[in-house]
Amino acid sequence: QVQLVESGGGSVQAGGSLRLSCAASGWWYRYYCMGWFRQAPGKEREGVASIASSGGTSYADAVKGRFTVSQDNAKNTLYLQMNSLKPDDTAMYFCAASSFCRIATIDDQYYNYWGQGTQVTVSS
Repeated sequence: QVQLVESGGGSVQAGGSLRLSCAASGWWYRYYCMGWFRQAPGKEREGVASIASSGGTSYADAVKGRFTVSQDNAKNTLYLQMNSLKPDDTAMYFCAASSFCRIATIDDQYYNYWGQGTQVTVSS
């Protein structure tokens, strides 16, 4: 059974940084994608960043140059380094995994496993 557990969320002032982690267990697919998504109150869920098993990445335009997605295969952990945070980045952040994705994508229809989320709040 695949489990994804996020951590690292919190409150930070604008301009600050946070690093989110997603620990994966029960995961054994050779080809996969893992991604970060977020949902703010009253808004639809949106893709933030993704990384494929090949190492390729994809980012939403809103976070390019500020966020970096990475993975530690030895630890089965996905990371999202978030720098220069803005109040608009405030949202619940979710980790997700796809067992059939070959190219990194932030389209959530490709993801079949989801974590419970971690809250990020950025104050001005």
